[in-house]
Amino acid sequence: MYAVIRLRGSVNVRPEARDTLRMLRLQKVNHCVLLPEGKTYEGMLREAKDYIAWGKVSKKAVEELLRRRGRTEGGGRLTDEWLKKNTKFTSTGKLAEALYGGKVEMKGVKGLKPLLRLHPARGGLGEKGTKRTFSEGGVLGNWGDKIDGLLERMR
Repeated sequence: MYAVIRLRGSVNVRPEARDTLRMLRLQKVNHCVLLPEGKTYEGMLREAKDYIAWGKVSKKAVEELLRRRGRTEGGGRLTDEWLKKNTKFTSTGKLAEALYGGKVEMKGVKGLKPLLRLHPARGGLGEKGTKRTFSEGGVLGNWGDKIDGLLERMR
């Protein structure tokens, strides 16, 4: 499963990248979506690489994201009680396991918002910030397995 985070704003964005970000539901800075790994999103990620950070997220990080940042369509927090009442899942752990296993997508859970609004990164985004790729010391592009550290800072 991929976690994709938008880190740059909407000024001077190429039209192709703007359309791709819209299709990914990343229309504002610090928004995050969880994408299944089985589907082919690599082309979309490459198209928007100058505006996003992504990587393979762990199951523990998915559960923590849902517990802290998951929201319902009414704007309420995602809780175990809400999940028991409105879905077939009994806890955020079970939902995270189903998401991670590819059995369900966030947009497939009725009443659950398909994106996560994150806090700006605690401690900042580093010295080179949002102008360089991860391999050059910045924060943009493919983080691989290290995306969990960025998500923890943006909890």
